[in-house]
Amino acid sequence: MAFATAKDGTEIYFKDWGSGQPVVFSHGWPLIADAWDPQVKLMADNGFRAVAHDRRGGGRSGQPWTGNDLDTYADDLASVIETLDLRDAILVGHSTGGGEVTRYLGRHGSSRVAKAVLLSAIPPLMLKTEANPEGLPIDVFDEIRQGVLTDRSQYYKDLSAPFYGANREGSTVSQGTRDEFWLWSMTVGIKSAYDCIRAFSETDLTEDLKKIDVPTLIVHGDDDQIVPIVAAGEKSSKLVKDATFKIYPGAPHGLSMVPAFAGRFDADLLEFARG
Repeated sequence: MAFATAKDGTEIYFKDWGSGQPVVFSHGWPLIADAWDPQVKLMADNGFRAVAHDRRGGGRSGQPWTGNDLDTYADDLASVIETLDLRDAILVGHSTGGGEVTRYLGRHGSSRVAKAVLLSAIPPLMLKTEANPEGLPIDVFDEIRQGVLTDRSQYYKDLSAPFYGANREGSTVSQGTRDEFWLWSMTVGIKSAYDCIRAFSETDLTEDLKKIDVPTLIVHGDDDQIVPIVAAGEKSSKLVKDATFKIYPGAPHGLSMVPAFAGRFDADLLEFARG
């Protein structure tokens, strides 16, 4: 297996498929790189070099006690990019991964980056505050913390329903899709999973979004039950200078893994990468 070494010595696992212009994928909470497998294969099949890593604390990466915050996640992404000496890269981030990509661009700049894609992403801020009334109240995130601490296995099984929209009438999401969500989630250490809740809910990425200076595709479903579009995609699209905003009617949070919406996202991703 291939690893990059983070600043604190943590090993960050990555898969590196194909050749050509690099496309680097960052996954959501509480998943691992395998959640991107269909898109990683798609890009490698179409003349790109596709890279996806397991965030620290989960999958095949190390599980340190510290570093479960957006600054460190962005630095870990930088370690992968620099280890492989990637240039002219297209960064693609889903959910928390979208926060990771946004903080990377705000913290490390775009000298190695050509474009960015933010899918169902957490920026600018998920938490409801006086300045961000569209966000979710802290009680929502406290309930997530409680679920992780008390019975994370059952919590992840339950979470897969709103994540994929399986709780909506007419849903065709398979049990297999929900099972692999649980499987991936259970590889994440409880400390990392718990700490990341604060990272994805309370980190304000407004200024990072304003610093993005590369073409950016923002995709969000208007039935996202995890990261509401009004607090995320809609706001981000107004803060990123060169943004293309695409709304998927009826799409859930994990739309790239739901057959009803994955085809459209794959086509949009490929068109944006080639454009």
